[in-house]
Amino acid sequence: MIDFALVAGSFVVAIVVGLTGMGGGALMTPMMMLFFNVPPLAAVSSDLVASAVMKPVGSVVHLRRGTVNLRLVGWLCAGSVPAAFCGVFLARAFAVTDAVKYALGVALLLAVVGMAVKGWLGARGGSSSTHEIVVRPIPTLLVGTVGGLVVGVSSVGSGSLIIVALLVLYPALKANQLVGTDLVQAVPLVTSAALGHLMFGDFKLELTLSLLIGSIPGVYLGARISSRAPGGLIRALLAIVLLASALKLLDVNNTLTVALLALASAVTVVGWRVRGSAVAWRSGGSAATTAGEGGGMRRPSPPHEVRP
Repeated sequence: MIDFALVAGSFVVAIVVGLTGMGGGALMTPMMMLFFNVPPLAAVSSDLVASAVMKPVGSVVHLRRGTVNLRLVGWLCAGSVPAAFCGVFLARAFAVTDAVKYALGVALLLAVVGMAVKGWLGARGGSSSTHEIVVRPIPTLLVGTVGGLVVGVSSVGSGSLIIVALLVLYPALKANQLVGTDLVQAVPLVTSAALGHLMFGDFKLELTLSLLIGSIPGVYLGARISSRAPGGLIRALLAIVLLASALKLLDVNNTLTVALLALASAVTVVGWRVRGSAVAWRSGGSAATTAGEGGGMRRPSPPHEVRP
């Protein structure tokens, strides 16, 4: 039976996934466990199967827009695909889910702080094309392997963990290219983990159908927006989603989570307005200087000579 409340919740989460390339496992799985009383293993299994169908929708949008670095995708998948399948066995053999969850929560909090500092200092620039990025094979392969293990164990990490690592390894990657690359690499990663959970997990068909009905249109809408949105806006959304994911992974209660997210959103809006005002002031000053150099008037261009 379709759960329409779950459909609505998955639609909202999927928009976040399409916008930022992350948040699916870190938000969808806790949502099912906290608000719909879904058992943990069933939530992880159903979320991964739904993600294996949902993520290609957003990936196609970014591939068509050219905001994907396929070399990065290849090296990430070389490590993540086999590691994700192995992670399912680790989850069943050892009770490591909670340890991974808390460690990832701390890592995401540190990433939020790092992004905030970089944003204020203006240290993170953007290149004009994915072709200018020099791929570092060994670190990228290791990122994929660690991310794949975490996804196989907890369904968390295909976006949140890997996108943070890409931010560190490739600071020149533009925000929409970061999201597009992460979404595309997550497709084979999540598919591998989903196959493992179909074989050894606790897959629930009716639960997965409810997730898919809401997720597919949500991720498509989010991806369409992110492929065209300004890089600064996407980075701000990334930071807020990272914070939300970290708080839920660390089991912060809902009231405090909402309060902290509201505070972070307010700080982001104020910072955006202050930065926009500063840019406008500098642009106005440059225009005034240019006008002053010409004595406030432009000399007319000489007429073109007409040759017989």
